[in-house]
This record gives sequence, C-alpha cells and structure tokens, in this order.
Amino acid sequence: MKSFIEWLLARLAENSTWRGLILTATAAGIILDEQQATAITAVGLGLVGLINVFRKAPGSSDAKPSQNK
Repeated sequence: MKSFIEWLLARLAENSTWRGLILTATAAGIILDEQQATAITAVGLGLVGLINVFRKAPGSSDAKPSQNK
C-alpha cells in the first residue's frame, strides 16, 4: 500500500489535478466583487492554458520536430 506522500506525488504529476486545483481556486473568485472575480478568472484560465502547453500529453514523444530545409 502506498503512503499518503507517494499517493499525493502521483496525483500532483497528473494534468487533471493541476487543472482541477486551479479551476477550483478560480471558482472561489465568484464570491468576490466583479473586478476581482474577472481578474481571478483570467489568471486561472491562463494558468490552465500554460499547464496544457508545457505538460507532456500521454502517448506523446519527446522527439524534436524535424527541420526540413
């Protein structure tokens, strides 16, 4: 049986965990005033976008793109 730390580290390695944490924090902005909520939403969506850009997708390779001349 895995320890809690091992389980937590495994979850933190998953894209869905990070997206879920950011989207949950973003949703918390709803209780703030309109300007704060808008700013929090923009930052949260930006962070999710960055995670999707830099995280390796399952089944993808790390090979560099070919440089056709």
